[in-house]
Amino acid sequence: MNISLTARLAETLSSINPGATERHNARAGVMDYFACLFPVLHGSVLDSGLDAIFRVFPAEHSLENLALQLGYLSHSLDFDDYHANFRGHPTTVVLSSLLALSTTRKAQSVEDFLDAYVVGVELAGRLGKAIGTRHYSAGFHSTATLGTLAATGAACRLLQLSNAETQVAIGLAATQASGLRSQFGSAAKPLHAGLAARSAVNSVQLAQAGFAGQSSGVLESFLQALGFGAGQPADLLHEWGSPWRIVSPGLEFKRYPTCGGTHSAAEAAFILREQLLANAKLSDVERIEVSFPPGADTAPNITAPRNGVEARFSLEYVIADALLNGSVALENYSEAPVDDVIAELAARVSRHPDPSAPADELDPDRRFHRVTLYLRNGSSLSHCVTRRETAAAPTDVEAKLRNSLAALPAAQAQTIFNDACLADSAALQRLIFLISQ
Repeated sequence: MNISLTARLAETLSSINPGATERHNARAGVMDYFACLFPVLHGSVLDSGLDAIFRVFPAEHSLENLALQLGYLSHSLDFDDYHANFRGHPTTVVLSSLLALSTTRKAQSVEDFLDAYVVGVELAGRLGKAIGTRHYSAGFHSTATLGTLAATGAACRLLQLSNAETQVAIGLAATQASGLRSQFGSAAKPLHAGLAARSAVNSVQLAQAGFAGQSSGVLESFLQALGFGAGQPADLLHEWGSPWRIVSPGLEFKRYPTCGGTHSAAEAAFILREQLLANAKLSDVERIEVSFPPGADTAPNITAPRNGVEARFSLEYVIADALLNGSVALENYSEAPVDDVIAELAARVSRHPDPSAPADELDPDRRFHRVTLYLRNGSSLSHCVTRRETAAAPTDVEAKLRNSLAALPAAQAQTIFNDACLADSAALQRLIFLISQ
């Protein structure tokens, strides 16, 4: 008997169990999630779209709307984690769904919660491989599309749905998945995460309620339709958890509040700044070039940003900021108009895809950014940083969370920090209560 891919996935979601290492990594993901969510929730960083989100999607008596709000909040700054296999941000969607659903589960154990999160990240990474190399380059936002399915799988695990219910839920998630990269640099991008989390909650609730949907062939159809001929369905289930995707390649925690596709360029610029200022000054720079594999600027594609939100997706602006300030700090990536001084230097940056490098869509992990400064005296300085080097550098997630809580009274901030470590189920319940008010 030929068992469908959806049926095999349903069996896997319920039967495989993460271990201590996976839960440890998941706790770091939880801390990073709240580090990205709290500045927006508490108003220390302005998000003018938030009021509309709260008015149009009120969370009172609505788990799906709470999931949407949490997804929006945690992705608003574009500071949340990234997964290379997924080519997107898994935690914002997966945890937002799980937290919303957990508000009605008073006996929710922290171990079961973390296991569901690990399973969601695993599914996210595997979907990224299974969909193939053309999904993202065709214009889809993986956080929104694949994230809907990943969060649904995690929710099925958390709620212990039957295999039959899980198949229906996965099918419903697949038929709702949507989101376009053309919305990058706007409030619609974090809305993608919210909509994906809401769709996941809706999918499991409908399945639990006995709603009838196709339980066979939908996942195969999804991979075929949105894989554009490059899908690899076998990668979805092959050697699941060997190793777990939350361990290898693992979650990448951002050090800068900009598109991940700008980070190695920023770090190259940091090095060049040190070299330049040893013997010259920034006014000596006549022009700047940045080279990278063809297609590596698909996400950071805004060349002349008008405000800090658009600047998060501008190679030019991030490089200029790094050169001028020696940092890439949140205050330069708010909704305010771009800084004139940074913008002036950014206008001297030009992009030069390197034709000798393999196309980025074939292996984004081999991405690099080479930044070259051409000085007015005819000399030049150049430095290259690879994506692997950037990803390998550690991020202090605890410091990131503490910094995000700095605007709160010290005692309150310390309590939230302690609870975000998820030492026990009581800490989880306190966090759930905090974000559901």
